[in-house]
Amino acid sequence: MVIKMSIIKTDKLVFEYIRRDEDGNVEGITRAVDEVTLKIKQGDFIAILGHNGSGKSTLAKHMNAILCPTEGSIWVDGRDTREESEVWNIRQTAGMVFQNPDNQIIGQVVEEDVGFGPENMGVPTAEIWERVEESLKAVGMYKFRKYSPNKLSGGQKQRVSIAGVLAMHPKCIVLDEPTAMLDPNGRKEVIRAVRALNDVENVTVILITHYMEEIIHADKVFVMDKGRIAMQGTPREIFSKVEELKELRLDVPQVTLLAYELQKKGIALPDGILSIEELTDEIIQYSRREGR
Repeated sequence: MVIKMSIIKTDKLVFEYIRRDEDGNVEGITRAVDEVTLKIKQGDFIAILGHNGSGKSTLAKHMNAILCPTEGSIWVDGRDTREESEVWNIRQTAGMVFQNPDNQIIGQVVEEDVGFGPENMGVPTAEIWERVEESLKAVGMYKFRKYSPNKLSGGQKQRVSIAGVLAMHPKCIVLDEPTAMLDPNGRKEVIRAVRALNDVENVTVILITHYMEEIIHADKVFVMDKGRIAMQGTPREIFSKVEELKELRLDVPQVTLLAYELQKKGIALPDGILSIEELTDEIIQYSRREGR
C-alpha cells in the first residue's frame, strides 16, 4: 500500500482583507478565509467549490504564496509560506493558472512562451526545449508550437498557460477558475488536459471552480461558504446532498438533478448519480425490477 504524503496542509488558516479610506484609516475588515484546516495529498485531484465570495480564490492564492495568512499556517511541500526565503521554492512546487489566459501569455510564439518559466529558473537551454516539447504534448498543443498565441482560441490559450506552468516541473498545479472565460468546448478541452496531467504525470491538481460538471472525476471535493469549509467528500457524496447544495447557492450536474427529481417521483435510484450512462443503467435496472 502506497502512503501519500501531504503536499498542502493548512492549520486554522485565516485571511482578512482590510479596507481603508483615502487617508489610510481602516474602514472595515472582511474575513475571506475563516479558520480553514485541510490536507491535500500528493497526486490527488482536488476540487474546491463555492459561490462568488465564498473564499475559494483567496484560499487558492495562499497555495502559491501570493497571499500570506493573517492568522494560522499553510505549508506547501513542508515549507511554511510565511518564510520569505521559501517563497521561490513554493512557487516552483505549486504552479498557478488563472482565469484569463491573456494575463499569463507573454511570448510572441507558443513555444517561446512555454519556455519562459524554465528560462527564468536557469534551466539549461537543451533541457528547456525538452520541457517545452513534453509540456505541449501533455496538453495536446504540440502541433501549435510555432503559432502566435493571438491565433488561438480561448481553450487553446488556456492549455498553453497550463503547459507554461507544467514546464517548470511543479509537483502541484492550482487552477483558479481556469474555464470561467471559456465556451463549453474550451472548458472540456482544458478539463481533459488537466485530468490527463493528474492521471499520467501524477501532478497534484487543485481545481477551483463553480462548474459542477468539472468536478465529477475529482478524488475529493471541498465546498466553501463564508470563508469556511461547509462540506467535504467524494463527488458522489457531495452531489447526494442536493438540498444542502441549493442552500449554499450551488447547482448540481444536470444528470444528477434529473435523477434527484425522478427519485422524488418514486423511482428508486441511488443518490449522487454523476453521468448519463450511469442514470441510463439504473433506469434499465429499475424497469426490470418493476417488470416493465
